Amino acid sequence: MKVRRALLSVHDKTGVVDFARALAGLGVEILSTGGTARTLRDAGVAVRDVSEVTGFPEMLDGRVKTLHPKIHGGILARRDVPAHLEALARHEIPPIDLVVVALYPFEATVARPGVSLAEAIEQIDVGGPTMIRAAAKNHAAVAVVTDSGQYDGVLDELRGKGELSDATRFRLAQEAFRRTAQYDAAITAYLATVAAPAAATDAAAPLRLEGERAMTLRYGENPHQTAAFYRLVGAPAIGLAGIKQLHGPELGYNNVLDFSAALGLLLEFDEPTAVVIKHTNPCGTALGRTVGEAMGRAKACDPVSIYGGIVGVNRTLDMTVVQELAGIFVEILFAPAFAPDALEELRRTKKKCRVFEVPTDRATLPARLDEYRSVLGGLLVQSTDLADLDPGALTTVTRRAPTDAEMAALRFGWRVAKHAKSNAIVLATAGQVVGVGAGQMNRLDSARLAVMRAREVGLPTEGSVCASDAFFPFRDGLDVVAAAGATAVIQPGGSLRDAEVIAAADERGMAMVFTGIRHFRH
Repeated sequence: MKVRRALLSVHDKTGVVDFARALAGLGVEILSTGGTARTLRDAGVAVRDVSEVTGFPEMLDGRVKTLHPKIHGGILARRDVPAHLEALARHEIPPIDLVVVALYPFEATVARPGVSLAEAIEQIDVGGPTMIRAAAKNHAAVAVVTDSGQYDGVLDELRGKGELSDATRFRLAQEAFRRTAQYDAAITAYLATVAAPAAATDAAAPLRLEGERAMTLRYGENPHQTAAFYRLVGAPAIGLAGIKQLHGPELGYNNVLDFSAALGLLLEFDEPTAVVIKHTNPCGTALGRTVGEAMGRAKACDPVSIYGGIVGVNRTLDMTVVQELAGIFVEILFAPAFAPDALEELRRTKKKCRVFEVPTDRATLPARLDEYRSVLGGLLVQSTDLADLDPGALTTVTRRAPTDAEMAALRFGWRVAKHAKSNAIVLATAGQVVGVGAGQMNRLDSARLAVMRAREVGLPTEGSVCASDAFFPFRDGLDVVAAAGATAVIQPGGSLRDAEVIAAADERGMAMVFTGIRHFRH
């Protein structure tokens, strides 16, 4: 089909002047609207205003420009149906052979911190998607361009053949429908974040997700498996969607899983903190006056498992952190920022370490996030566990209440246990993990493992506290940590044998608090 008339209406003006000038040079009449028309006219390109075609001015602050029969008739008329062509002639509607639309920047708008609902609503394009869909539907006669990256290919074909082929128009239509679907998904996703939280399991709510590939990974869990990381279209650019790689080789599937686990744990803390993750479990977490001090204490939690682990800090990473990691291979090192000398030293001494800059402020997280996990034949969806510890909801169930020092340690250990795989037992002080037992088939083994880990690395269990992600089904696990010297316990409660477990704590002079909230992580 020959292109005799094109309608250009683009928010992103990148390359549009050169594109329009080239079209005009090929004898194509240019129709345009608002800012696009002004841009082209200022550049010396001959333009006919859409309002001249419609006989109706743009109105409502530009909300109504192209929503008119003289525009959509020119786009939607079938060239192979005589009655359609007669209607165009009778109503003096010029056929439009090429539609070029770049939509309002809704995705970029809602990605800005602090954007209001009113601002977001104003960036929902109406006329643009309508023209795109009309042109894509009538792709037998009309070509539709939705991205400046398509300009050169369209021009090359017009210059070479004098027209656009059926295959090209079909491909452009496919891409156009994908773009409008993506746009609608972004709007839906955003509105879901500002609406009252709905249950993820609402049977009446269909789930539609669209991801754009952000990263091709080295391989999957094993080298014979392929893998990629997809960013959800329209979702806020938080977590791994906001990372910036500063150094090192590309990521693998396992790296991404561990990176996510480490970042999730780090986001629990406001104080200067260092975390170490291995196989998605915390093997070191500590607070400090500085992240350098925190790093030294986190490393001491498990100096064996840190090898090949994921390490993160929540302040600018400086030379003290680099010095603490001297001679230790880590797969990933991340922080919200890097001191220049520290980054240079990392590039010089840790060639295989992947270094990332990523936001670590919990305040950047929305009030609600959904997480997805594939299972054979489907997809599991749940709201992300963002629950924080509510001191007012804690119940002391033993004769002795925790001291202030014990309570600080319990709060710290509880946050770490929340990120360890079930069954999870964490021994901790007020600012350092002492031992972790995670991913075991019973809580007794997790308790034994936590004590064993602490003793292996020479950290004292005497005077530590114990955090459990779920209730103690029997007193045996509590007896293990009590015998190791733990003085206080935090757990959800809710077991049929709660009275037995409480009695065991009282026998040993331990303090125990119930949270009423469980933190299984499978």
